[in-house]
Amino acid sequence: MKESSRKQGAASPCAACKLLRRRCAQDCVFSPYFPADEPQKFANVHRVFGASNVNKMLQELPIHQRGDAVSSMVYEANARVRDPVYGCVGAISSLQQQIDVLQAQLALAQAEVVHLRVRQSTNFPGHGLCPDSPSSSGSPSSKQVSPQDNKGMFSHMDIVDEASLGESMWSC
Repeated sequence: MKESSRKQGAASPCAACKLLRRRCAQDCVFSPYFPADEPQKFANVHRVFGASNVNKMLQELPIHQRGDAVSSMVYEANARVRDPVYGCVGAISSLQQQIDVLQAQLALAQAEVVHLRVRQSTNFPGHGLCPDSPSSSGSPSSKQVSPQDNKGMFSHMDIVDEASLGESMWSC
C-alpha cells in the first residue's frame, strides 16, 4: 500500500532521500531500511559511512542480507557517534571487562562456599555435605544418629531443662 501511494506521489520520501534532498524513486535502495519517521537513523549512518558507500554496499548484497547489513551499520554508526575513537569495539571491551570482574567475584564466592563447607564439616564430623557420606544419602536408615553424635551436633544449642518440657510455652 505504501508503494501504491508512492506511485501517486503522495508518500513522503525516505529518511535518506530527505536528508540528501533528492527525489525518492520507487526503486530507492534506502527506502525499505530508512523510513521517513526515523531520520536520525540514516543521519548517523551517513555521517559515519557516507551515503555513496552505503548505497554501494547495499546494492552489492543480496536482498535477503540487506536488512542485517543495515542493522549492523546503524549499530556501528550509533556507537561511533557516542565514542568516535573506539565505536562498538569500546562497548565490547567495556562489556568484556565487566564479565572479567563478575567472573572474579563468582570465583571468590565459590571459594568462600567451599571454605564454609569445609569449616562446617570439621565442626560437625560425619555430618558434612559430602554427597557420598552416609548421613546425607537420603534413606531413612542413614538418618539414624547415635546419642554420642547428638552431643557433638547440638553442642552449640542452649540446653533445655527437663522440668520445662512438660509446660506449654503458651500458658500464662
